[in-house]
Amino acid sequence: MNQRNYQRELEQIIRAQSQESVKSVFLHSCCAPCSSYCLEMLSEYFNVTVFYYNPNIYPPTEYEMRVKEQERFIKEFPAKHEISFVAGDYVPEKFYQAVKGLEHIKEGGERCFACYRLRLQEAYDYASRAGFDYFTTTLTISPLKNAQMLNRIGEEIAALGNGKLKFLPSDFKKKNGYQRSVELSNEYGMYRQDYCGCVFSKREREESK
Repeated sequence: MNQRNYQRELEQIIRAQSQESVKSVFLHSCCAPCSSYCLEMLSEYFNVTVFYYNPNIYPPTEYEMRVKEQERFIKEFPAKHEISFVAGDYVPEKFYQAVKGLEHIKEGGERCFACYRLRLQEAYDYASRAGFDYFTTTLTISPLKNAQMLNRIGEEIAALGNGKLKFLPSDFKKKNGYQRSVELSNEYGMYRQDYCGCVFSKREREESK
């Protein structure tokens, strides 16, 4: 079965929308570096609200560093359309409950998929209540994240929802998107972490070192 080109689908949606009526996107963000190119691209065509919801991040000091860096980047980035910021609740117990029984699965497997679903569901719930046109995530920019699975989960959540809020497909790493995020991170002097975020990915990274 051929894999879908989600970035091409995003570009088709952008081309089809009216320039007179700017749509709104609720963008789940995992961190400022990953959000950089996503915001550079999306803010050209949409009003974007960044939703920083990552109960998986460990330890709490790491979470605080990442959320502050996200807010700083949004304030400093010169966007064509408005970029707003919303911080979700940091409740690590929700993450541990979501991945219970999957703790020993290697990074990139079912544990990560459960984490994707947790964060995308929270993004959907908030965006639905607030009346956004679309929701999506920065996670597809990472070469280490499964973009096909992320898009599938997002579409599944939207299909079970109110019928109004749509999932915006993406594969932001394509067309040098990931490389551009590295360039923007350097340009803005961003803190770039060396592990995904959770205690399990941190442990794997330390063991690999």
